[in-house]
Amino acid sequence: MLWIKSFHIVFMVAWFAGLFYLPRLFVYHALADDTVSRDQFKVMERKLYRGIMHPTMVLTVATGTWMWLGYGMTGLWLHTKVALVALLVGYHFWLGHLLRDFANDRNSHTHVFYRWINELPLVVLLAIVILVVVKPF
Repeated sequence: MLWIKSFHIVFMVAWFAGLFYLPRLFVYHALADDTVSRDQFKVMERKLYRGIMHPTMVLTVATGTWMWLGYGMTGLWLHTKVALVALLVGYHFWLGHLLRDFANDRNSHTHVFYRWINELPLVVLLAIVILVVVKPF
């Protein structure tokens, strides 16, 4: 089971890298004022989301579920963690929606909006790490 835990951590780190980086790309995309730059951001965002973020999200959830079932873990801390992971999955798909808006030249938000949403995964990551390590309840 330690192999699964190791892979879970690696996949989670890669997924979070994307959760942190994609909104940062959106910041610069929202500021871009020329077609060449906007087209380049579209390619970068699509490759990050489809090639890295989506597969690592699936693998993170799959290995986490495998450990949950394999270890038979229980407790309020775990249910809270699962709820936070579900929130992150929703955030992930929301970023996908925003990505489609950019891809179709329909972005309706400013760079400041993307700077703020860029901080959301950090708050959830902090809570999840505390839940897993400390198991406060």
